[in-house]
Amino acid sequence: MKIPIAVVPVAGLGTRLLPATKSQPKEMLPVAKKPVVQYVVEELEANGVTQIVFITGKSKTSIENHFDFDHELMRNLREGGKEELLAELEYERLRMQFFFTRQRRQKGLGDAILCGRAATREAPFVAALGDSIIGLHGGSRIVGRMADVFSAEGAACVIAVEEVRRAAVSAYGIVKPGEVLRDGIFRIEDVVEKPSPEKAPSNLAIAARYVFAPDIYAALERTRPGKGGEIQLTDAIRILLEEGKKVVGVRLGSGEARYDIGNFESYFEAFVEFALADPQLGPSLRAFLLRYLQDKPA
Repeated sequence: MKIPIAVVPVAGLGTRLLPATKSQPKEMLPVAKKPVVQYVVEELEANGVTQIVFITGKSKTSIENHFDFDHELMRNLREGGKEELLAELEYERLRMQFFFTRQRRQKGLGDAILCGRAATREAPFVAALGDSIIGLHGGSRIVGRMADVFSAEGAACVIAVEEVRRAAVSAYGIVKPGEVLRDGIFRIEDVVEKPSPEKAPSNLAIAARYVFAPDIYAALERTRPGKGGEIQLTDAIRILLEEGKKVVGVRLGSGEARYDIGNFESYFEAFVEFALADPQLGPSLRAFLLRYLQDKPA
């Protein structure tokens, strides 16, 4: 099954990445040669998504500009004898439609998803966080597998999950696994937002990709704001569970690590790993790092 429409929230302020995000979205920070959000879009396109609804906010217009055709730049490259660089703009030709709507107030991820209701209407949709890359260079097929599970299981919600260290669970939404349906796929009995390690029902963290039936919108409307007046998406998913709706987890597979560009530690690690994997410049960078580390040991 292919689900053609995705909601991509990109309205967050990125405060943990200041000052780099003071005047540009964290989703536009480069990871090796591409901005974060381009990896997300290319991943979705490879999984059958043809329409993306960006939930934006203040100072996010550079995301919209990035996916526009830049005819002047293309002309300048041709006239300047730099035709080889035109290949770097091939992403502009993705067969996708882009829509942009604003989350006018910072009211949490649940509210951001609710902002996409007019675009998705009564159809199932993918939700993909715009600051998280799945798989090296965004090469994951997790969304396609989730769409298949959504159809086969008659689910109201399918969630991608990954194992994290027990000590790190307080940084994530954590699921309580239930019945195993098949290898790597299981029913979810509960979801908890950022629990302490002692109270976490597992070490399986929500991994930035969801598939939803339209039922999620009614649940979000019933969700009471929590800390800071934010509407938590996990609270809305709990409402689905309380209503007896089927919620299913799909584990990330081998080679589908999540790169969460949410803080400088994870950003630096992702940048280095992606740069080292670059077929053109990766080998020389690796040689430089080996020399550097040898000359300047920690």
